[in-house]
Amino acid sequence: MASSQIKKAVLLNAGARYSTIFLGLLFSAVLARLLTPEDYGVVAVTVVFTTFFGILSDLGMGAGIIQNKELTDDDIGSIFAFSLRLSLGLAAAFALFSVPMAMFYGNNAYIPVGALLAVSLFFNTMNVVPNALMLKAKRFKDIALRILLACIVSGIAGIILAWAGLKYYALVIQAVLNSMFIFFWNYLSVRPPLAKRIQRESIAKIRSYSSFLFGFNVINYFARNTDNLLIGKIMGPSALGWYDKSYKLMLYPVNNLTHVITPVLHPILSEHQDDKKYIYDKYLQIVKLLSLLGAFITPFCFFASSEIIRILYGEQWLPSIACLKWMALGIWAQMILSSAGSIFQSLGDTRRLFFSGSMNAVLTVLCIIAGIIEGSIEAVARNVAIAYNLQFIATFYILVHLSFGLSVRRFLLRLLPDLGIAAIVAAAGWGVSFIPDMGLVLSFGVKLVAMGGVYLLVLALSGQLKGVIQILRGK
Repeated sequence: MASSQIKKAVLLNAGARYSTIFLGLLFSAVLARLLTPEDYGVVAVTVVFTTFFGILSDLGMGAGIIQNKELTDDDIGSIFAFSLRLSLGLAAAFALFSVPMAMFYGNNAYIPVGALLAVSLFFNTMNVVPNALMLKAKRFKDIALRILLACIVSGIAGIILAWAGLKYYALVIQAVLNSMFIFFWNYLSVRPPLAKRIQRESIAKIRSYSSFLFGFNVINYFARNTDNLLIGKIMGPSALGWYDKSYKLMLYPVNNLTHVITPVLHPILSEHQDDKKYIYDKYLQIVKLLSLLGAFITPFCFFASSEIIRILYGEQWLPSIACLKWMALGIWAQMILSSAGSIFQSLGDTRRLFFSGSMNAVLTVLCIIAGIIEGSIEAVARNVAIAYNLQFIATFYILVHLSFGLSVRRFLLRLLPDLGIAAIVAAAGWGVSFIPDMGLVLSFGVKLVAMGGVYLLVLALSGQLKGVIQILRGK
């Protein structure tokens, strides 16, 4: 039953995600030609801080609502009332925080930008409860439609504003419109009750579970944003713009392939939280699928990094190419790793999720600082890729060995053939790179066809293609 639920939810999420990928790349390609790296750098710095305030806005409540099957309407009303007060407080705090942020970076533009993003923060915080109720009710069709429409509305608005000469304000207002659209869609869909008084007992029902998840999110935030903070301060907004563009491109396959699957795992698998074997067996299928996808995407992004950057964004983004090439080496690990959090949550083991996040944060920050000391965004990108691969080993030791009580060696051996496939695809990409210059689009096409053809051939000859089809069919 869960297999068919996961399959249906993944297909719905995939349709919306992949439509959003196409539209997002299209909107991003247009905006990259209307705006400068410095414009993107200004927004990238601010987003680092809005992301942190966004973690404060959730406090792990969303996942706690999904996990706890005994919450009443009164409990939901109290939690929603708490989130309203939290929304107002965080929005006001962020608007005030934009003043010292402007002083730190020596740019007064951060003050009005911060005031606008405070509005976005308010709606994102208010959305925590409605969004959790949508997921808990498994309303994946409505969520998929919401993702697509929010992308269209905010994307078109961003392009119009950028064309009108609003510079980085176009990106900021785009974010505000996106958050407003999603909140009102979710709120009108589930209409959660709003209590006049906050009952402490209601908050206590999810506090233990949510507190460790919140701690993990805070730790993970600092690990993932130390690079942006230091590059923006030490190397300037243009360097941050180039780095951030390559980082976001690296996240496209991670977010838009794995996040087709992972958002539906927790609501469905949490119903089997006492059956570890069941969860592990279902998870192995997902890991295998993600691993095989990463076996193609990682080498392709590495060898086609120049074509990807130049086709999508133009010649002013050439410094991003080397960053994307290095970051591509972390995609395989990231794709599999990004699914682990949902499994920790489904098991109710947020304590170990917090512990793994703490270890990963230390690894990542040390690698980033080493890259900053070298003095180039390429060095930071290389070290970030190294950190992701180290995180992979640490996280799955904790998840497989400690949470499931199973053999990590056996788990890793299942993935070894996939690394062999990645090596063969990489060899094909290396061979194609010796072909004389064919023009930008043709070069991209030749690499895609050659590496993709080798990938499918090896999948078929090794018998892995049959296994993928069986997984997709839910067998």
